[in-house]
Amino acid sequence: MITDPLQLLDIPATLPDDERDIQATVARFAEDRLRPGIREWYESGRFPRELAPELGKLGVLGMHLQGYECAGVSALGYGLACLELEAADSGFRSFVSVQGSLAMYSIHRYGSEEQKAEWLPAMAAGESIGCFGLTEPDFGSDPAGMRTRAVRDGDDWILDGTKMWITNGSIADVATVWAGTEDGIRGFLVPKGTRGFTARPVGHKLSLRASVTAELVLDEVRLPASAALPAARGLSAPLSCLNEARFGILFGAVGAARDSIISALDYAKTRVQFGKPIGGFQLTQQKLADMTVSVNNAMLLALHLARLKDRGTIRGEQISAGKLNNVREALAIARQCRTILGGSGITTEYSPLRHAGNLESVLTYEGTAEVHTLVIGQALTGLPAYR
Repeated sequence: MITDPLQLLDIPATLPDDERDIQATVARFAEDRLRPGIREWYESGRFPRELAPELGKLGVLGMHLQGYECAGVSALGYGLACLELEAADSGFRSFVSVQGSLAMYSIHRYGSEEQKAEWLPAMAAGESIGCFGLTEPDFGSDPAGMRTRAVRDGDDWILDGTKMWITNGSIADVATVWAGTEDGIRGFLVPKGTRGFTARPVGHKLSLRASVTAELVLDEVRLPASAALPAARGLSAPLSCLNEARFGILFGAVGAARDSIISALDYAKTRVQFGKPIGGFQLTQQKLADMTVSVNNAMLLALHLARLKDRGTIRGEQISAGKLNNVREALAIARQCRTILGGSGITTEYSPLRHAGNLESVLTYEGTAEVHTLVIGQALTGLPAYR
């Protein structure tokens, strides 16, 4: 009898030993430190910031980056870690994604040696937290239209603007903020406490409740020339960071789907109706079978993309295909699992509806499903259809 839906095709047995060890280590951490508290954190709308140093010690912060006290693991190892984190809750994977694939990656790829030395070791250890300020209230899917501006004033820069839906924003020690300049879009490091820089938490969320979401306001923020990321020029810079985060998401979605199926499967074996467990009825078995085939397909897609990424040949439209498919399938799986749980599924005792609520945000952030569809469409036809 199968207890893990990914065992249907023996996928875990095909993974390299080093990556399997990474996955097992993160899974144990999630079982010991994340799952026991997630119901309380989700209901209270709080991300446990105190876990950041523990995540640093675990080695998952910037784990796919080289040097500066980062672990330097493979893309597959990073993806499997994201899978286990999101199996516990999307909020944990979101924190790790933003810390490592957005904030740290932007510094690692585009920063000066001084910026890297100042921030990356502390961020890898979870001693400093970062966020990534690209999205604006009126410019989400169209970041090229951003209104945030950076203007030179002698040797300094003056930044004005607003960023919205920024994960980690109000707990971050440093923000990578993207702004338009006379030379195009540039990236800047804005430390917490800089005059004119404020971060306001977004409350009353129905999704990603165990995650920090904030609005960043920059009101004549003065920064020295050394705050600019020297190698970041043009929109391609922040978009390359988003591709790093999207890669982790397409693995994370598999984790949320797998956890939802395990929850529904366990319930179906013990919930008795009409004289036998509901798992013994054909309609329930059809749901479980269809969902298990779907999550295995999503996992195989994720593994293929990881191999491409580790070879250095992955393309943006391939990441879009993975993110679009896996998040869409995971959301459908979580919703279907809730139907197996019946009324019990609307409580926090069971994970599928929490995963479904979280995945509504995951479907939207780091590129909406519609935008990823158009990315794939352009790759197929050569014709952009964004306008």
